[in-house]
Amino acid sequence: MIGLLAGFPLPALAAVAEGPAVDFTVHWAGFVALAVFILAYGLVIAEDRIHLSKSKPVIVAAGIIWAVIALAFAMNGDTHSAEIAVRHSLLEFAELMLFLLAAMTYINTMEERGVFDALRGWLVSRGFSLRGIFWITGVLAFCISPLADNMTTALLLSTVVLAVGGGDARFVVPACVNIVVAANAGGAFSPFGDITTLMVWQKGVVDFVEFFDLFLPSLVNWLVPALIIVWAVPRAKPAPLTEAVVLKKGARRVITLFLVTISLAVTAHTLLHLPPVLGMMTGLGLLKLFGYYLRHREQSIMGYHDRESAAILEVGEYDRKPQPFDIFRQVERAEWDTLLFFYGIILCVGGLGTLGYLALLSEVFYGGFGPLVANILVGLASAVVDNIPVMYAVLTMLPEMSHGHWLLVTLTAGVGGSLLSIGSAAGVAVMGQARGVYTFFAHLKWSWAIALGYIISIAVHLFVNQHLF
Repeated sequence: MIGLLAGFPLPALAAVAEGPAVDFTVHWAGFVALAVFILAYGLVIAEDRIHLSKSKPVIVAAGIIWAVIALAFAMNGDTHSAEIAVRHSLLEFAELMLFLLAAMTYINTMEERGVFDALRGWLVSRGFSLRGIFWITGVLAFCISPLADNMTTALLLSTVVLAVGGGDARFVVPACVNIVVAANAGGAFSPFGDITTLMVWQKGVVDFVEFFDLFLPSLVNWLVPALIIVWAVPRAKPAPLTEAVVLKKGARRVITLFLVTISLAVTAHTLLHLPPVLGMMTGLGLLKLFGYYLRHREQSIMGYHDRESAAILEVGEYDRKPQPFDIFRQVERAEWDTLLFFYGIILCVGGLGTLGYLALLSEVFYGGFGPLVANILVGLASAVVDNIPVMYAVLTMLPEMSHGHWLLVTLTAGVGGSLLSIGSAAGVAVMGQARGVYTFFAHLKWSWAIALGYIISIAVHLFVNQHLF
């Protein structure tokens, strides 16, 4: 394709020799890159239908887009700018990927140690009413997602809902909608709650403590629809389930290490002015050292007499026999499709930015509509298109706007995805968990209530944080 395009007549390049730089937004390279990105993202949106992992099309698209960019620059006599630009995008991806890898490893380790099973077992064995479960899971989703990510939180609490409600759509649907909205809202006021807030924090446009200015708007964003949806939940009180789960050795220390790791990331960024990923990776190192202790302790208990004995068992026996803790298994269980999806998206959007499309988009949105309307539209767009490329595009544009507006776009991008079940990772994950009960149209039934919360949360932010605008 690139070879064929190289033979096309390029009248724009004739103008380049005369002095002005090429406007790549009306250049063949720009059109090709835009078409490739749209095609790849169309495949991402159709993931559930065609069963093609979302990382695959965007990785290929990233390679094609940057090849086109390099060719276009080279034909314009510039053989260095494309390399500099792609290295910048790669650096941003590396920071995000390593940060998330450390966080995912901690979450996987806590799951392996039985932390989440213990929480779920405690909830389902207490005999709460259905409305009680509705409120408890909502509160927990709002409170847990700022530390664990919103997708993990939604998955954990949706299992509680399914354990209590089974296939009863009258309870499961409103409870799942409530969990998705609460998890997204809780993640909006913390750098650790969502990928978009993490990107905003790493970019340095909002400091760690400043995210808490969004606490009240985020709370309102969840409470308004919850107060409406709860009336659809039956008043029944199901029989308590007997489910006793015992925490594995070291579970509490893993939780403590996770909190220490978060503190290290905040300290690195706030006090030492270093990338927060350094703190997260240092915390991952601490977990690996603790994992070394756990592994040797469990090897001794399980009768492994040397550190290699677990690896030389036959495959069938290895699967049947209890295994000592292995930190690399937790690293292996990270969401690699998601991490590689971020690679593709960051490089694709970075490529479109290099071609000038993001500057054009910034001029149309932020220059034409103004930051208030533009930031509200960002939230609406994130309900249809994944909020990660939307927020990355905004951060790449870096439009001139007040601190209050940066907090506003952080809020809208974080909670706008709640409007549709496909608008956030939490919603997609819960649809998979409660397949056939919590569906796109079941969620759509309550979109009006969620939209009301969206509007009121923006109004609350404009009122309580007016000094920041």
